[in-house]
Amino acid sequence: MVYADLHVHTTNSDGTMTIDELPAAAERSGVSVVAVTDHDRTHPALDAPVVEREGVTVVHGIELRVDAGDQRVDLLGYGVDDSDGDLRALVDHLQTDREERGAAIIARVEDRLGVDLGLESRPGLGRPHIARAVADHPDTDYEYGEVFEHLIGDDGPCFVPRDVPSFEEGRDLLSAACGLVSLAHPFRYPDPEAALELCADLPAVERYYDYGHAVDTELVERAVAEYDLFVTGGSDAHDDDLGVTGLAEAEYDRLAERLA
Repeated sequence: MVYADLHVHTTNSDGTMTIDELPAAAERSGVSVVAVTDHDRTHPALDAPVVEREGVTVVHGIELRVDAGDQRVDLLGYGVDDSDGDLRALVDHLQTDREERGAAIIARVEDRLGVDLGLESRPGLGRPHIARAVADHPDTDYEYGEVFEHLIGDDGPCFVPRDVPSFEEGRDLLSAACGLVSLAHPFRYPDPEAALELCADLPAVERYYDYGHAVDTELVERAVAEYDLFVTGGSDAHDDDLGVTGLAEAEYDRLAERLA
């Protein structure tokens, strides 16, 4: 039974669920705690590190992409103090960069396909929004996944890189502004073992995650033991289907004091 889903996205970044819809979604899923971890962005409707919304505990979080040298990884910051000026400055910079990047990708896709997507770049817009717009357009034949594969994926003709902080900068900023920092989904990276080695400088790792295929959980367990890590977990929901995976109540209770 999942008690805490600590990896959820909203319309503040590339999710489809609004913050107001979150309590009902959590109730339907039987989840008592939800962490909102929008990409490179804190949520303006959450004014404390942990809040209560209609009987649901909502942890204010962020998912931050960082450059670890040989690969880029994601860090999950939990219990965000949004008054931290350094984190706010980074978020503002990244959102400006995301907005400019979104406009450039949209322009490249429209030029290549000869269509008007009717989509304008904005803070929080990501490639999933563009992929949905292409897939939904009546004059294109692309499925959602094919848009990434053939157009806007990292090696695609319409890809535009974005600015990301270094691992050290991201770790330090999140450590100062959050109650806990965790390495997200270690088996989604090209080199999971190298990603897990970063946990030597982190307090936590995302132990529970639905990869859709089998992974060598022994690597994570070894990192947890070697570095004495907290464990986190979540569904990485971009819709309102919460609680696919996450923490049991006892596991969350171990984190609760630190998050507050």
